[in-house]
Amino acid sequence: MKTTRYFEEQVRRKRPYINPHWCVNIIAAPIRREKQADGRIRFWGEVTLPGEETSRILRVVTLDDGETILNAFFDRGFRKEE
Repeated sequence: MKTTRYFEEQVRRKRPYINPHWCVNIIAAPIRREKQADGRIRFWGEVTLPGEETSRILRVVTLDDGETILNAFFDRGFRKEE
């Protein structure tokens, strides 16, 4: 798993509940993938947290190589039908 310094120092500190392995799994099999104008790539996938019955949508943003993780966060505004 490749990550940026920003991901390691900022994202993991602010969101320690995000498991990096979730990010890898979402990149491998996303429910949606979208390229941004700046070349970065967004991936969305479902994650079920321990102790919860319903899943949440995790958005993972990579650099333009599609594998170096830059950011990850739960996306409450995601709509499957878009």
